[in-house]
Amino acid sequence: MIARIWHGRTKACDADVYVDYLYKSGIPAYRATTGNKGAWVLRRTNGDVTHFITLSFWESHDAIVAFAGDDIDVAKYYPEDKKYLLEFEPTVTHYELFQ
Repeated sequence: MIARIWHGRTKACDADVYVDYLYKSGIPAYRATTGNKGAWVLRRTNGDVTHFITLSFWESHDAIVAFAGDDIDVAKYYPEDKKYLLEFEPTVTHYELFQ
């Protein structure tokens, strides 16, 4: 199994709206992809900035390709992200999960 981790930052005042947006855009897209084993959002506010992590689990590299495209290390963004995110990190991180 593979864990996929994305990080983004918003203004703290936008955090509630952005987490709602994540649960209407990216999280359903993760979960609808064959081979996805779950997706969650982590959130932490530090002063006037809120950090978001999406943590998703995948059964294989091919399952991630079905979601993200051929270069699975490239971050995937959605149209309204530009309203909220302070920057667009170009990549995500993958880890093998051992049980």
